[in-house]
Amino acid sequence: MKMLEVQDLNVWFGSGRDRVDAVKHATFDVAQGESFGLVGESGSGKSTILRAITGLAPDWSGTIKVEGQAIGHKRPKTFFKTVQMVFQDPYASLHPRHSVDQVLGETLQLHGFRDIDARVVRLLDDVGLGQKFRFRYPHQLSGGQRQRVAIARALAPEPDLLLLDEPTSALDVSVQAEILNLLADLRTEHRLTYVMVSHDLSVVGHMCDRLAVMKDGEIVEVLGVDALRHKNAEHPYSRHLLEASV
Repeated sequence: MKMLEVQDLNVWFGSGRDRVDAVKHATFDVAQGESFGLVGESGSGKSTILRAITGLAPDWSGTIKVEGQAIGHKRPKTFFKTVQMVFQDPYASLHPRHSVDQVLGETLQLHGFRDIDARVVRLLDDVGLGQKFRFRYPHQLSGGQRQRVAIARALAPEPDLLLLDEPTSALDVSVQAEILNLLADLRTEHRLTYVMVSHDLSVVGHMCDRLAVMKDGEIVEVLGVDALRHKNAEHPYSRHLLEASV
């Protein structure tokens, strides 16, 4: 089954002379359980696609389907039980005056769960933090620990699809591998589907089964991970990206 289908997606900002077309005619699909990457240089439209899927970029046209259901411009509450997003900057995405317990507890309450204490503990265990972090605040956590809390918050509604917007790029290199390994383990454990945005081809090669290469708002090529590893691409821009990667 296809978890996500995107057909002829256009996303823009502004109107009239000030209109900027950020994504043009993007089409791809992601199978249930697959990890799919969106790669390209900064400003190529990768993150904008994720924002359109979640409703954070309101001006779009085309078709977006999640688990076979077309979604409109207004997302029902049930949508966020299926789809969650992890943002690039874990400090900016967490409320500075809310403890970890509040961050996770409020999310669980919002989605109608009752056994909140037990679920908070389980979520912290899932992301490798444990109960000792439960009543800490974001400023008391390292970047990697904050991102683990952000991942726990995304897992709280028990989603099927996680959208990962450069989830390790704001972290120290030494911590990046730990978070990527955690995400790989969680995908297997919870049978999750991922769409991951990254400018780092080595990250995508480690995490993804297939990837779409974006340039100037357009998808120029979709590659399997084997083609990525063997630097085997058809489009000149894809070849340029592969050759530039270490």
